[in-house]
Amino acid sequence: MKVSELIEILQKFDESAEVHLAHGSGDYWRTTLAPKVSQVFNGAVQMSDYHRCDKLIHDEDVPEDDEAEPVRQVVVIE
Repeated sequence: MKVSELIEILQKFDESAEVHLAHGSGDYWRTTLAPKVSQVFNGAVQMSDYHRCDKLIHDEDVPEDDEAEPVRQVVVIE
């Protein structure tokens, strides 16, 4: 999803509504957790083969391996 698409969707909601981010807990009951969004920031992600999705990259985690998955700059909602 692009930032422009998110803005368009959010404009349809009440501006005073809280924002939460839903994700699976990974527990036995397949509970969906929905913690309140605490911050939005620019970040870097890289595909994790182990997790089969993007992972957040910190400066010290940037790989120097030419064969590593590319690091991409994104907007992170946490």
